[in-house]
Amino acid sequence: MRKLPNPVVYFEIPVTDMDRAMRFYTSVFDFDFEKDSIDGNEMALFPFAENERGISGALAKGEIYKPTKNGVLIYFETENIDETLKLVEQNGGKLLYPKTSNGSLGSVAEFEDSEGNRIALHSKP
Repeated sequence: MRKLPNPVVYFEIPVTDMDRAMRFYTSVFDFDFEKDSIDGNEMALFPFAENERGISGALAKGEIYKPTKNGVLIYFETENIDETLKLVEQNGGKLLYPKTSNGSLGSVAEFEDSEGNRIALHSKP
């Protein structure tokens, strides 16, 4: 089997209140969502542009989706972590890990979203 260079292609963030979660992510990141239903689960698909860097995913609501701070950590790219964290807190999120430099890799931070998930931010140096 051939090893793929970028193996992660999609993610799902569990939510308990889809409308609240969509408002949160739209207010913090200015995302536009496309709603869908997949296998009986309510989905709000994050934007995705072909031939651009990165992956996409969805907010996901259903019996199998349970928000948590203890699972996989997803990083969202942002130009300004400080401004993004202000928007997080203004929209009901909580700071979990303050902006921290990773040297030549940039900076990171973590927050709890409106649903109780731990989400990370990354900005380039």
